Amino acid sequence: MPAKKLSDIPVSVLDLVPILSEKTAADSFKNTVDLAQRVEQLGFQRYWMAEHHNMAGIASSATVVLIGHVAGATSRLRVGSGGIMLPNHAPLVVAEQFGTLATLYPGRIDLGLGRAPGTDQMTAHALRRDLRGSVDEFPQNVVELKNYLGPVDPTARVRAVPGEGSDVPIWILGSSTFGAQLAGILGMPYAFASHFAPSQLHAALKVYRDSFQPIGDLKEPYAMACVNVIAADTDEAAIYQSTSLYQSFLNVVRGTAKPMQPPVKSMDGLWDASERYAVQQMLRYSFIGGPKTVQEELQTFLDETGVDEIMVGCNLYDHSARVHSYELLAGFFKPVAS
Repeated sequence: MPAKKLSDIPVSVLDLVPILSEKTAADSFKNTVDLAQRVEQLGFQRYWMAEHHNMAGIASSATVVLIGHVAGATSRLRVGSGGIMLPNHAPLVVAEQFGTLATLYPGRIDLGLGRAPGTDQMTAHALRRDLRGSVDEFPQNVVELKNYLGPVDPTARVRAVPGEGSDVPIWILGSSTFGAQLAGILGMPYAFASHFAPSQLHAALKVYRDSFQPIGDLKEPYAMACVNVIAADTDEAAIYQSTSLYQSFLNVVRGTAKPMQPPVKSMDGLWDASERYAVQQMLRYSFIGGPKTVQEELQTFLDETGVDEIMVGCNLYDHSARVHSYELLAGFFKPVAS
């Protein structure tokens, strides 16, 4: 099989809906709608948002509400979750929510599922009230959810209304081989979180492809990887913009909660050697630079992974610079027709 080119595959967006320093969540939602409308025009495939809780710099805690808001402000773009953290929710509730979204926006809703809490343990307890067995039951909960969204069964004692018969595409998300194997066994598409947990990317892709069973509508494995990209007109401009991303991950390493900070001329003095190493390890698959640099590095990533789709997070402080980053990216990939 000939090697894939970036122009052979679609590109999608992961929006963490960042809350910027000196700004509000309302400002973040306006930026999200503007970005979604722009990338739809540029031919991007999907627009996913992720469930996070108790994080001062991320406004996507009510992920389902935002999916509906963005879907209502766009016309073609697939909108979904990257992901819904299933241990925080009853499968029936998720089925009803996404069944409702799919009824409102037919053929445009994706449901990505993760098994992490999307927060710290104290907040996870506040969300769930009872943590016993919630993560261990993830495979069973995925199957239960698939059944709720699958073919209509009038004899079922519990039914998702709306939801049943909607066949919302369900993705397994992961940062290890656990989710990869589950997605393969269940014949589901798989998305790997290499934008913050890169270490097991290649192992997970191999496990997914080796374990894949074509038991549903998906006849061949379909893998997507998420990466960070900060593209600008020059390498220097992109490197400057990237310092906001580094500061955000430095807060993760330190366990501090802050809104996204504006870029700085240098990270020197903001982190020590061990913190710099930790951040750079987490951000291994971050492609930062001018158009030529980013295109070449993304093509190398595609050569190494053979993924079917790339999802991109452009976490920049300046909204216009963020939009421009996606504009530069759009020219590298296969556009989706409006």
